[in-house]
Amino acid sequence: MNMTFSQLVENHNVSDKAKAFGFLGKDFLTYGDVKSLIKSLKNELIYRGIEKGDRIALFSENQPHWGVVYLAVTSLGAVIVPILPEFASKAVVNILDHSGAKLLFASEKQRRKLEEAGLSLPVFKLEDLEPVDGNKADKTLYEKDFALEEDDLAAILYTSGTTGNSKGVMLSHRNILSNVEASYQIIAISEEDRFLSLLPLAHTYECTLGLLFPFTNGSSVTYIEGVPSPRILMDALARVKPTMILSVPLLIEKIYRSKVAGLFHSRKITSILYSLPPTRFLLNHIAGKKLLKAFGGELRFFGIGGAPLGPDVERFLKDSRFPYSIGYGLTETSPLLAGDNPSIQRFRSTGNPVFNGELRIGEPDRRTGVGEIQAKGPNIMLGYYKDEERTAEVFTEDGWFRTGDLGKMTQDGRLFIKGRKKNLILGSNGENIYPEEIESLINENEYVEESVITQKGKELVAFIYLNAEKLTADLKNMKLPTEKFEEYKASLLDRIRQEVNKHLNAGIRLSSLIEQKIPFEKTPSMKIKRYLYI
Repeated sequence: MNMTFSQLVENHNVSDKAKAFGFLGKDFLTYGDVKSLIKSLKNELIYRGIEKGDRIALFSENQPHWGVVYLAVTSLGAVIVPILPEFASKAVVNILDHSGAKLLFASEKQRRKLEEAGLSLPVFKLEDLEPVDGNKADKTLYEKDFALEEDDLAAILYTSGTTGNSKGVMLSHRNILSNVEASYQIIAISEEDRFLSLLPLAHTYECTLGLLFPFTNGSSVTYIEGVPSPRILMDALARVKPTMILSVPLLIEKIYRSKVAGLFHSRKITSILYSLPPTRFLLNHIAGKKLLKAFGGELRFFGIGGAPLGPDVERFLKDSRFPYSIGYGLTETSPLLAGDNPSIQRFRSTGNPVFNGELRIGEPDRRTGVGEIQAKGPNIMLGYYKDEERTAEVFTEDGWFRTGDLGKMTQDGRLFIKGRKKNLILGSNGENIYPEEIESLINENEYVEESVITQKGKELVAFIYLNAEKLTADLKNMKLPTEKFEEYKASLLDRIRQEVNKHLNAGIRLSSLIEQKIPFEKTPSMKIKRYLYI
């Protein structure tokens, strides 16, 4: 897709009456509304003196007008700076200062968060945007358009707002739109498709694949107001009957472990049957049909990315023929580097490289074939904003982007991820230990919610956040006195440790499990902030 956002918006030929973006249970913006809003907003920006290359920040939770602002800014030739709604006001101010933003679009909720910060730049409320008659729009202003090139900067995305740690990823028009084109090769969509948006739009995963991809094809996107509780989510699935969903592993893992696995292990006989491959496949297939029905019954694509998916959960999805696809990418790669259609998804693989990009394994281990995953293609970022030193560090001498992830590739080109390079632990016997793989094994236990592996001295230990619901039910059934609770949990943790060690090599054994009393702190993309626990 050799084009700019200006060409994308101007050449958009979807029916004006087709539904575009809307909140669950409320009126949708049609594609005619979106085009009208973009035109009037571009007029307003030009009237206010915005020039090509000026930075404009966007700070809001997911809502229909988010995409309108994004498309208006980028198609004008200005640079959009999306800010994750979870960022604190101090982090937002840091980003606004670092990016040199000239004005800010914010939702009412986020605008209130910034009131005490004393911002000097103009703030526009997203809720105030209204469609106007396109024929009556101020064409005099609109005719002042800026010549755009594919390699012009389109967006700056900050992975952190912390002072001294802000990394502004610079993505060009070519970077982003080439990745939209790559999505076509994985799954075909049309005006009939319905996306249900669950991830923050300020994250490039949701923005590229969950906003721009459906926009180019005239699909509709439904947003949920506020934090979706399990009840609200299930209601949304029943009403929207989505055909497309993008998610992080946490969502489907929770559903499987709380609603599906618990049933299989509730009785001794079903637990025994489930341990046998033939009956496991049959039980998974039956449960998968019920799960698909719970998702609205019309799901064609359930994209999973952002973190490793537990092997037990993937085994269930594979057996049940649930239409899942595991993708791989980073903010710096717009984001998609690899992915497959659900029909050819291979167990534990993140699929083939996108058709317009290349992947290679840098300095692979001679024995295992594992090395750093490196990428090249039109989707690779321009660099980090105002940071030439860190930009140089993430590119090889011959121009390949260093992902910082370890993996290997099969002869037929499929990619398998092992873990983050910086998380790699060297065992006492010199063997490489990939903590993510052991964590996946631990997390299969019905009493475990999440875990983090670390090394203390020469010992391998795990922090465990226990499943409070399961634990509470057990303690209630056993009628244990309060003073026995800690003793029971210690015994439980040791049983989990022994069970996990049965599946690990002799040189890689967990010496202890430590209870994590409160949930692990996470990034906006729901990854555990490992550095806090290591």
